[in-house]
Amino acid sequence: MPKPALFFRKLGPRQGTEKGQTSISLETVQCELCPHHCIIPPGKTGICGIRKNTGGRLVTFCYEKICAVDIDPIEKKPLFHFLPGTKTLSIATRGCNLRCLNCQNWQISQITDGAVLSINPEHASDTFVELAIKSKSKSISYTYTEPTIFYELMIETAKKAKKAGLKNIIVSNGYIEEKPLTELCKYIDAANIDLKAFSNDIYIKLSGGKLEPVMKSLKILKMNKVWLEITNLVIPSFSDNINSCKEMCKWICKELGAETPLHFSRFYPMYKLKDISPTSIKTLIEMKKTALRQGLKYVYIGNVSKNEADTEPFEDTICPKCNKTVIKREGFFVRETNLKKGYCSCGEKIPGVWK
Repeated sequence: MPKPALFFRKLGPRQGTEKGQTSISLETVQCELCPHHCIIPPGKTGICGIRKNTGGRLVTFCYEKICAVDIDPIEKKPLFHFLPGTKTLSIATRGCNLRCLNCQNWQISQITDGAVLSINPEHASDTFVELAIKSKSKSISYTYTEPTIFYELMIETAKKAKKAGLKNIIVSNGYIEEKPLTELCKYIDAANIDLKAFSNDIYIKLSGGKLEPVMKSLKILKMNKVWLEITNLVIPSFSDNINSCKEMCKWICKELGAETPLHFSRFYPMYKLKDISPTSIKTLIEMKKTALRQGLKYVYIGNVSKNEADTEPFEDTICPKCNKTVIKREGFFVRETNLKKGYCSCGEKIPGVWK
Protein backbone atom coordinates (compact mmCIF):
# COMPACT_ATOMS: atom_id res chain seq x y z
CA MET A 1 0.00 0.00 0.00
CA PRO A 2 1.25 3.54 -0.74
CA LYS A 3 2.23 5.67 2.25
CA PRO A 4 1.51 9.33 3.00
CA ALA A 5 4.03 11.65 1.37
CA LEU A 6 5.65 14.60 3.10
CA PHE A 7 5.89 18.20 1.90
CA PHE A 8 2.80 19.10 -0.10
CA ARG A 9 -0.19 21.43 0.13
CA LYS A 10 -3.72 21.55 -1.25
CA LEU A 11 -4.41 24.20 -3.88
CA GLY A 12 -8.12 24.12 -4.80
CA PRO A 13 -10.70 25.09 -5.43
CA ARG A 14 -10.31 28.15 -7.60
CA GLN A 15 -11.40 29.11 -11.09
CA GLY A 16 -8.99 30.69 -13.56
CA THR A 17 -10.12 34.12 -14.70
CA GLU A 18 -7.29 35.18 -16.98
CA LYS A 19 -6.69 33.92 -20.49
CA GLY A 20 -5.01 30.53 -20.49
CA GLN A 21 -5.89 29.68 -16.89
CA THR A 22 -7.88 26.58 -16.04
CA SER A 23 -9.93 25.61 -13.02
CA ILE A 24 -8.24 23.78 -10.16
CA SER A 25 -10.29 21.13 -8.42
CA LEU A 26 -10.79 20.88 -4.69
CA GLU A 27 -8.46 17.88 -4.57
CA THR A 28 -5.50 19.30 -6.53
CA VAL A 29 -2.21 19.36 -4.59
CA GLN A 30 1.20 20.90 -5.05
CA CYS A 31 4.32 18.95 -4.12
CA GLU A 32 6.87 21.00 -2.18
CA LEU A 33 9.66 18.44 -1.97
CA CYS A 34 11.74 19.66 -4.92
CA PRO A 35 12.02 22.89 -6.94
CA HIS A 36 9.68 21.63 -9.67
CA HIS A 37 6.72 22.27 -7.33
CA CYS A 38 4.56 19.94 -9.40
CA ILE A 39 0.85 20.78 -9.44
CA ILE A 40 -0.82 17.36 -9.36
CA PRO A 41 -4.51 16.78 -10.18
CA PRO A 42 -6.34 13.80 -8.64
CA GLY A 43 -5.12 10.46 -9.95
CA LYS A 44 -1.90 11.89 -11.42
CA THR A 45 1.76 11.83 -10.42
CA GLY A 46 4.45 14.48 -10.48
CA ILE A 47 7.51 14.47 -12.74
CA CYS A 48 9.11 11.74 -10.63
CA GLY A 49 6.29 9.27 -11.30
CA ILE A 50 6.44 8.06 -7.68
CA ARG A 51 4.36 10.64 -5.79
CA LYS A 52 0.65 10.50 -6.63
CA ASN A 53 -2.44 12.51 -5.76
CA THR A 54 -4.98 10.10 -4.32
CA GLY A 55 -8.21 11.80 -3.34
CA GLY A 56 -6.55 15.10 -2.46
CA ARG A 57 -3.69 13.47 -0.54
CA LEU A 58 -0.17 13.04 -1.84
CA VAL A 59 1.08 9.49 -1.36
CA THR A 60 4.36 7.85 -2.22
CA PHE A 61 4.85 4.50 -3.94
CA CYS A 62 8.60 4.40 -3.25
CA TYR A 63 8.27 1.54 -0.74
CA GLU A 64 6.78 -0.59 -3.52
CA LYS A 65 9.42 0.51 -6.05
CA ILE A 66 12.63 -0.64 -4.34
CA CYS A 67 14.77 -1.78 -7.26
CA ALA A 68 18.37 -2.02 -6.05
CA VAL A 69 20.17 -3.22 -2.93
CA ASP A 70 23.89 -3.90 -3.09
CA ILE A 71 27.16 -3.73 -1.17
CA ASP A 72 29.64 -1.24 -2.62
CA PRO A 73 33.07 0.11 -1.74
CA ILE A 74 32.46 3.64 -0.53
CA GLU A 75 34.90 4.89 -3.18
CA LYS A 76 32.28 4.01 -5.81
CA LYS A 77 29.94 6.81 -4.64
CA PRO A 78 32.53 8.48 -5.07
CA LEU A 79 33.59 9.49 -1.57
CA PHE A 80 37.36 9.68 -1.08
CA HIS A 81 37.58 11.53 2.24
CA PHE A 82 34.87 9.65 4.12
CA LEU A 83 35.65 6.29 5.76
CA PRO A 84 37.97 5.16 2.93
CA GLY A 85 38.24 1.44 2.33
CA THR A 86 34.90 0.65 3.98
CA LYS A 87 31.76 -0.97 2.59
CA THR A 88 28.41 0.75 2.23
CA LEU A 89 24.95 -0.74 1.69
CA SER A 90 23.49 0.98 -1.38
CA ILE A 91 19.74 1.20 -1.94
CA ALA A 92 17.46 2.78 -4.54
CA THR A 93 13.90 2.93 -5.80
CA ARG A 94 12.63 3.70 -9.29
CA GLY A 95 12.07 7.31 -10.34
CA CYS A 96 13.88 10.64 -10.60
CA ASN A 97 12.98 14.33 -10.60
CA LEU A 98 15.38 15.19 -13.46
CA ARG A 99 15.47 13.99 -17.06
CA CYS A 100 19.19 13.92 -17.82
CA LEU A 101 20.05 13.14 -21.42
CA ASN A 102 23.12 11.21 -20.27
CA CYS A 103 21.51 9.22 -17.43
CA GLN A 104 23.57 6.09 -16.74
CA ASN A 105 20.79 4.42 -14.72
CA TRP A 106 17.92 5.36 -16.99
CA GLN A 107 16.46 1.84 -16.86
CA ILE A 108 15.48 2.47 -13.22
CA SER A 109 15.48 6.26 -12.85
CA GLN A 110 13.42 7.13 -15.92
CA ILE A 111 11.00 4.21 -15.69
CA THR A 112 8.63 3.68 -12.78
CA ASP A 113 7.00 0.43 -13.89
CA GLY A 114 8.38 -3.08 -14.05
CA ALA A 115 9.65 -5.73 -11.66
CA VAL A 116 11.05 -4.64 -8.32
CA LEU A 117 12.77 -6.44 -5.46
CA SER A 118 10.65 -8.58 -3.15
CA ILE A 119 11.23 -6.56 0.01
CA ASN A 120 8.30 -6.19 2.39
CA PRO A 121 7.39 -2.48 2.18
CA GLU A 122 6.20 -2.49 5.80
CA HIS A 123 9.63 -3.56 7.07
CA ALA A 124 11.96 -2.15 4.39
CA SER A 125 13.86 0.26 6.64
CA ASP A 126 14.47 -2.43 9.27
CA THR A 127 15.62 -4.81 6.54
CA PHE A 128 18.16 -2.31 5.24
CA VAL A 129 19.66 -1.69 8.67
CA GLU A 130 19.89 -5.45 9.30
CA LEU A 131 21.56 -6.02 5.91
CA ALA A 132 24.09 -3.27 6.56
CA ILE A 133 25.05 -4.70 9.94
CA LYS A 134 25.18 -8.27 8.60
CA SER A 135 27.44 -7.25 5.70
CA LYS A 136 29.72 -5.29 8.06
CA SER A 137 29.02 -2.10 6.16
CA LYS A 138 29.80 1.11 8.01
CA SER A 139 27.11 3.09 6.26
CA ILE A 140 23.96 3.09 4.15
CA SER A 141 23.99 5.01 0.85
CA TYR A 142 20.85 6.34 -0.79
CA THR A 143 21.99 6.30 -4.38
CA TYR A 144 21.76 4.96 -7.98
CA THR A 145 18.56 6.92 -8.79
CA GLU A 146 17.60 10.13 -6.94
CA PRO A 147 17.12 9.72 -3.17
CA THR A 148 14.97 12.87 -2.98
CA ILE A 149 12.26 10.83 -4.71
CA PHE A 150 12.24 8.17 -1.99
CA TYR A 151 12.58 10.77 0.76
CA GLU A 152 10.16 9.10 3.17
CA LEU A 153 11.88 5.72 2.91
CA MET A 154 15.30 7.38 3.13
CA ILE A 155 14.66 9.43 6.25
CA GLU A 156 12.88 6.54 8.00
CA THR A 157 15.86 4.28 7.28
CA ALA A 158 18.42 6.96 8.15
CA LYS A 159 16.90 7.50 11.61
CA LYS A 160 17.08 3.79 12.39
CA ALA A 161 20.57 3.49 10.92
CA LYS A 162 21.84 6.32 13.08
CA LYS A 163 20.47 4.65 16.21
CA ALA A 164 22.28 1.47 15.16
CA GLY A 165 25.60 3.32 14.86
CA LEU A 166 25.68 3.41 11.07
CA LYS A 167 26.51 6.44 8.93
CA ASN A 168 24.15 7.73 6.24
CA ILE A 169 25.16 8.94 2.78
CA ILE A 170 23.25 10.58 -0.06
CA VAL A 171 24.44 10.49 -3.67
CA SER A 172 22.15 13.08 -5.15
CA ASN A 173 21.51 15.65 -7.86
CA GLY A 174 20.83 18.16 -5.09
CA TYR A 175 17.47 19.12 -6.60
CA ILE A 176 15.55 19.41 -3.35
CA GLU A 177 13.87 22.21 -1.42
CA GLU A 178 15.44 23.82 1.66
CA LYS A 179 12.96 22.57 4.27
CA PRO A 180 13.16 18.83 3.48
CA LEU A 181 16.95 19.05 2.99
CA THR A 182 17.48 20.81 6.31
CA GLU A 183 15.44 18.12 8.06
CA LEU A 184 17.40 15.39 6.28
CA CYS A 185 20.71 16.94 7.36
CA LYS A 186 19.95 15.89 10.95
CA TYR A 187 20.55 12.28 9.92
CA ILE A 188 22.94 12.43 6.95
CA ASP A 189 26.69 12.26 7.52
CA ALA A 190 28.06 12.63 3.99
CA ALA A 191 26.92 13.63 0.52
CA ASN A 192 28.23 13.49 -3.01
CA ILE A 193 26.29 15.98 -5.12
CA ASP A 194 26.27 15.91 -8.90
CA LEU A 195 26.97 19.47 -10.04
CA LYS A 196 26.20 18.91 -13.70
CA ALA A 197 27.39 22.23 -15.12
CA PHE A 198 27.90 25.83 -14.11
CA SER A 199 25.53 27.34 -16.65
CA ASN A 200 21.79 27.54 -16.10
CA ASP A 201 21.13 27.15 -19.83
CA ILE A 202 23.20 23.97 -19.96
CA TYR A 203 21.52 22.67 -16.82
CA ILE A 204 18.06 23.09 -18.32
CA LYS A 205 19.11 21.61 -21.66
CA LEU A 206 20.90 18.66 -20.10
CA SER A 207 18.63 17.74 -17.20
CA GLY A 208 15.41 19.75 -17.21
CA GLY A 209 16.43 21.34 -13.91
CA LYS A 210 18.00 24.66 -12.93
CA LEU A 211 21.43 25.44 -11.49
CA GLU A 212 20.49 27.79 -8.64
CA PRO A 213 18.61 25.24 -6.48
CA VAL A 214 21.61 22.89 -6.61
CA MET A 215 23.98 25.68 -5.56
CA LYS A 216 21.63 26.42 -2.67
CA SER A 217 21.56 22.76 -1.62
CA LEU A 218 25.36 22.62 -1.59
CA LYS A 219 25.50 25.60 0.77
CA ILE A 220 22.83 24.09 3.04
CA LEU A 221 24.77 20.82 3.31
CA LYS A 222 27.97 22.70 4.11
CA MET A 223 26.22 24.91 6.68
CA ASN A 224 24.80 21.80 8.40
CA LYS A 225 28.27 20.21 8.58
CA VAL A 226 27.50 17.27 6.30
CA TRP A 227 30.75 15.99 4.76
CA LEU A 228 30.52 17.13 1.15
CA GLU A 229 32.13 16.00 -2.09
CA ILE A 230 31.14 17.08 -5.59
CA THR A 231 31.07 15.22 -8.90
CA ASN A 232 31.16 17.03 -12.24
CA LEU A 233 30.58 14.79 -15.26
CA VAL A 234 32.54 16.34 -18.11
CA ILE A 235 30.38 15.99 -21.23
CA PRO A 236 31.79 17.26 -24.54
CA SER A 237 29.87 20.32 -25.78
CA PHE A 238 27.89 20.49 -22.53
CA SER A 239 30.13 20.78 -19.47
CA ASP A 240 33.69 20.82 -20.86
CA ASN A 241 34.07 24.60 -21.12
CA ILE A 242 37.24 25.68 -19.31
CA ASN A 243 35.98 29.18 -18.51
CA SER A 244 32.84 27.71 -16.97
CA CYS A 245 35.00 25.25 -15.03
CA LYS A 246 37.07 28.17 -13.74
CA GLU A 247 33.97 29.99 -12.49
CA MET A 248 32.61 26.82 -10.90
CA CYS A 249 35.82 26.18 -8.99
CA LYS A 250 36.06 29.79 -7.83
CA TRP A 251 32.50 29.51 -6.50
CA ILE A 252 33.26 26.22 -4.71
CA CYS A 253 36.32 27.75 -3.04
CA LYS A 254 34.41 30.83 -1.91
CA GLU A 255 31.13 29.26 -0.80
CA LEU A 256 32.09 25.73 0.25
CA GLY A 257 35.81 25.87 0.96
CA ALA A 258 39.01 24.95 -0.86
CA GLU A 259 39.10 21.63 1.01
CA THR A 260 35.94 20.39 -0.76
CA PRO A 261 36.90 17.36 -2.91
CA LEU A 262 35.92 17.69 -6.55
CA HIS A 263 35.62 14.66 -8.83
CA PHE A 264 35.77 15.21 -12.58
CA SER A 265 34.15 12.15 -14.15
CA ARG A 266 34.70 10.98 -17.71
CA PHE A 267 31.63 10.78 -19.92
CA TYR A 268 30.88 7.76 -22.11
CA PRO A 269 28.07 7.63 -24.72
CA MET A 270 24.87 6.88 -22.83
CA TYR A 271 21.08 7.01 -23.06
CA LYS A 272 20.12 9.97 -25.30
CA LEU A 273 23.71 11.12 -25.85
CA LYS A 274 24.94 8.02 -27.65
CA ASP A 275 26.40 10.03 -30.53
CA ILE A 276 28.80 12.07 -28.38
CA SER A 277 32.38 10.80 -28.04
CA PRO A 278 33.92 9.99 -24.65
CA THR A 279 35.63 12.87 -22.89
CA SER A 280 39.28 13.14 -23.90
CA ILE A 281 41.91 12.53 -21.23
CA LYS A 282 43.52 15.83 -22.26
CA THR A 283 40.31 17.73 -21.43
CA LEU A 284 40.00 16.02 -18.05
CA ILE A 285 43.59 16.86 -17.14
CA GLU A 286 43.08 20.48 -18.17
CA MET A 287 39.94 20.65 -16.02
CA LYS A 288 41.89 19.30 -13.06
CA LYS A 289 44.70 21.80 -13.58
CA THR A 290 42.14 24.61 -13.79
CA ALA A 291 40.57 23.53 -10.51
CA LEU A 292 43.93 23.41 -8.76
CA ARG A 293 44.88 26.83 -10.10
CA GLN A 294 41.65 28.25 -8.66
CA GLY A 295 42.66 27.00 -5.22
CA LEU A 296 40.90 23.65 -4.78
CA LYS A 297 43.16 21.28 -2.86
CA TYR A 298 41.71 17.87 -3.64
CA VAL A 299 40.79 17.22 -7.26
CA TYR A 300 40.21 13.78 -8.78
CA ILE A 301 39.54 12.30 -12.20
CA GLY A 302 37.28 9.26 -12.35
CA ASN A 303 35.82 6.77 -14.79
CA VAL A 304 39.18 6.34 -16.55
CA SER A 305 40.73 2.94 -17.29
CA LYS A 306 43.87 1.85 -15.45
CA ASN A 307 46.01 1.93 -18.59
CA GLU A 308 44.99 5.50 -19.40
CA ALA A 309 45.68 6.64 -15.83
CA ASP A 310 49.14 5.07 -15.50
CA THR A 311 50.99 8.35 -15.95
CA GLU A 312 48.73 10.40 -13.66
CA PRO A 313 47.63 9.86 -10.02
CA PHE A 314 44.03 10.50 -11.04
CA GLU A 315 42.43 9.03 -7.93
CA ASP A 316 45.17 9.30 -5.32
CA THR A 317 44.87 11.75 -2.44
CA ILE A 318 47.91 14.03 -2.47
CA CYS A 319 49.00 16.18 0.46
CA PRO A 320 48.74 19.81 -0.74
CA LYS A 321 51.69 20.82 1.45
CA CYS A 322 54.41 18.24 0.75
CA ASN A 323 52.95 16.54 -2.36
CA LYS A 324 53.16 13.10 -0.75
CA THR A 325 50.57 10.44 -1.65
CA VAL A 326 48.58 9.88 1.53
CA ILE A 327 45.97 7.52 0.02
CA LYS A 328 46.70 5.42 -3.06
CA ARG A 329 43.73 4.03 -4.96
CA GLU A 330 43.19 1.67 -7.83
CA GLY A 331 39.69 1.76 -9.25
CA PHE A 332 37.26 1.62 -6.35
CA PHE A 333 39.78 0.21 -3.88
CA VAL A 334 42.30 1.68 -1.47
CA ARG A 335 45.74 0.12 -1.97
CA GLU A 336 47.82 2.14 0.48
CA THR A 337 47.16 4.61 3.30
CA ASN A 338 49.76 6.92 4.80
CA LEU A 339 47.48 8.92 7.06
CA LYS A 340 47.77 8.94 10.82
CA LYS A 341 44.65 10.22 12.55
CA GLY A 342 43.90 12.38 9.53
CA TYR A 343 47.38 13.89 9.25
CA CYS A 344 50.12 13.55 6.66
CA SER A 345 53.61 12.76 7.96
CA CYS A 346 54.57 16.39 7.24
CA GLY A 347 51.98 17.56 9.77
CA GLU A 348 49.35 18.74 7.27
CA LYS A 349 45.78 17.94 8.32
CA ILE A 350 43.86 16.24 5.53
CA PRO A 351 40.17 17.12 5.93
CA GLY A 352 37.67 14.29 6.00
CA VAL A 353 35.99 11.68 8.19
CA TRP A 354 38.51 8.93 8.75
CA LYS A 355 36.86 6.75 11.40
